[in-house]
Amino acid sequence: MAIVQFIGTGRRKTSIARVRLVPGNGKFTINGRDIEEFFNYETLRVIAKEPLTITETVDKYDVIVKVEGGGFTGQAGAIRHGIARALIESDGELRPLLKKAGHLTRDPRMKERKKYGLKKARRSPQFSKR
Repeated sequence: MAIVQFIGTGRRKTSIARVRLVPGNGKFTINGRDIEEFFNYETLRVIAKEPLTITETVDKYDVIVKVEGGGFTGQAGAIRHGIARALIESDGELRPLLKKAGHLTRDPRMKERKKYGLKKARRSPQFSKR
């Protein structure tokens, strides 16, 4: 028997999250570890679970995530984006709710590239009159 699963890919900064929603009782696994073990901060756990809490499907699906790249805040944002996309695949009627909350829009903000003649993207070398 084939397992019913809904797949969504989420991105934020340089992080990419591949999310699978499997009908279950609300188990949340990231890279083979539990969400409490993966994210040390409660705010990141809340960000990652936000689409599920908005649509009231927290205990309806088991969430299995493979995430790579970036830091932990970018990874939490990528997971949120992936879960929102997978929820739409499972039930199209959730789209207006998730769209209104802003979870379907990919956050375009990226790190600005370093320019030549500067120390960082915008930081210029220290000025000295003499």
